[in-house]
Amino acid sequence: MENQILIEARDLSRRYGATLAVSGLNLTLRKGEILGLLGPNGAGKSTTMKILAGCLAPSGGTVTINGIDLARDPKAAKASLGYLPEQPPLYPELTVDEYLQFCAGLHGIPGAERAAAVARAKQACGLGEVAQRLIHNLSKGYQQRVGLAQAIIHRPPVIVLDEPTVGLDPIQIREIRTLIRQLGESHSVILSSHILPEIQAVCSRVMIINKGRSVYAESIEATAQHRVESVIAGLRRPPALETLKNLAGVSRAEALDGGLFRLAVDAGADPREALAEAAAKNGWGLFELRSQSKTLEEVFVELTSGDIALHETQKEAA
Repeated sequence: MENQILIEARDLSRRYGATLAVSGLNLTLRKGEILGLLGPNGAGKSTTMKILAGCLAPSGGTVTINGIDLARDPKAAKASLGYLPEQPPLYPELTVDEYLQFCAGLHGIPGAERAAAVARAKQACGLGEVAQRLIHNLSKGYQQRVGLAQAIIHRPPVIVLDEPTVGLDPIQIREIRTLIRQLGESHSVILSSHILPEIQAVCSRVMIINKGRSVYAESIEATAQHRVESVIAGLRRPPALETLKNLAGVSRAEALDGGLFRLAVDAGADPREALAEAAAKNGWGLFELRSQSKTLEEVFVELTSGDIALHETQKEAA
C-alpha cells in the first residue's frame, strides 16, 4: 500500500537523571523511504534509535511499528523490525553461517525454512564467499555486512541502522552505502549518522536532530530545491532598487556587475514568478533568473552550531 506508515513516533522523550536526551520528538517512516537521522555527536540520535528498536523505554511518548504499539505488544511490533546497533551484535567465535542460523532461530523462523532465509540474507549482503569463515577473522566491512544480514534475515519491512559505516575505510564505506541503497528497494530504512555525504548519498528524506529535538524534517529533493535563500536576476532595463525590494517575498536588493541583481528572499518565499511577471509587464528586459539555495551542510550548521535558536518544525515530508 502506497504511503503506508511503518513507524510512527509521537512526542518521544527520554531522561537520564536530570539530562533530557530526547525531547518531544515526532517521527514518521513510510513504505519505500530511507530516512536519515542527522545530528552532531550527543544530539540524541542513538537514544532515539534504541527507543525505536525497543531496546530502551522512553520516558514519554509512543511508538508504533507497522501499526502495532511497541509498548503494548513489543514482541509482535519487533517482528516487523530489523536492527543494527552501532556495535554489531556478533559472536566472533562462530562462522558466518553458524551465526546467521542462530539469528534465524531467534527470529522464530521455522527450522525447515532457515537454510533458505540464511541463503537470502547472504546473497543480499554479499557474504557468499565468507560463509564458512569465523567472524573474528573478517574485516570490519564484512563484519558490518554480517550485522546487516542478521537485521534482514526475517524479511522485516523496517530496518534501523545506527551509524552503519563508523570505523570503516573509504572503500568499505562505499560498499556499505551501496548495500543500504539496495536494501532500500525492498525495505524501509532509518539510518542514523553525523556524516552529511552519507545522508545525501543514500537517503530520500532527512531529519536533523539537535539537543534531543527535531529541528528539521524534509525530503532530500525539497532540501535542494525549496530552501531558496536569494534570487539572481539579469535585467537589461532595470527599475530602481526600491522597486525590486518591494516585490512580494523580497527583503533586500543589491546591484551586481553585468546587469545582475541579487534579491534576498524572505523565509519560505520564492519571488521568481512575481519577478518574471513584473519584468514582462514593465519591459525590464529579463535575460537571467536563477535561485541560490542553501545546501544541506548550510542548513545543518545553521540549526546545530553555536547558540542558534532551535526552529521546532516537526513538518513531515509528503
